Amino acid sequence: MNLSFIIETFWLALKGVPVTLAIMGVALALSFLPALLLALGRIHRVKGVTGFAVVYLAVIRATPPILLILFFYSLLPSMLNRLFGSWHLEIDVFKLNPIWYAFVIFSLLATGSLSEVFRSALLTVSGGQLEAGRALGMRDSTTYRRIIFPQALKSALPNLCNLAVNLVKGTSLVFVMTVQDITAIAKIQAAYGYHYVESYLVIFVIYLLLCGGIQLVFHLLEQRLTAQERKVAVDVDRSGYSETFSATTRLEES
Repeated sequence: MNLSFIIETFWLALKGVPVTLAIMGVALALSFLPALLLALGRIHRVKGVTGFAVVYLAVIRATPPILLILFFYSLLPSMLNRLFGSWHLEIDVFKLNPIWYAFVIFSLLATGSLSEVFRSALLTVSGGQLEAGRALGMRDSTTYRRIIFPQALKSALPNLCNLAVNLVKGTSLVFVMTVQDITAIAKIQAAYGYHYVESYLVIFVIYLLLCGGIQLVFHLLEQRLTAQERKVAVDVDRSGYSETFSATTRLEES
């Protein structure tokens, strides 16, 4: 083991952490709305949405991420270049930064998983709450935003954490597209002196720390939501006790 090489490569590979987190963050951001619409469409059985969601999930689950990378990074640019050439358009698709392909690929992957996360979380909330909101004259969008979504969020956190961790681990494949992430930087360093064992150890340690940090963030967020729920429950109990005490006092005075 070359300790000096491990330390040097560790600090160099850390420069790829922002790239890894950017891919994860952009993928979750771009997939949020489509995943939510797919989840709501399946729950309410919107015509056309349910069938599309089932087919999309089946295709995405059956497709290895490396196959999507090879398609979008290797095959698709060649097809577009030939198509633009036939249209006499001077567009060089090969100059596009490969990280944009990573954003698209992981957004497609995240949409399928995130829609199932949202659907399972929303199903944990009683359907009667939507009917109660309608009875009070509230719009469905308002009921979802103020009543259903906050309750579903806590149920969704564990699965959201798993999805974020899986996305981070999956980004280790983007070195195939020459994206300078953690894996790519470490492998380049290893090629200079054939220190592959040391480089793989560095990759393992960084991903271990990164995924551990993500899990810690979600754990703290879950604890905070639990604390807020307890506070609200205590406030409700106190207000209920105060109303009962006031009513009893008025009866005694009368």
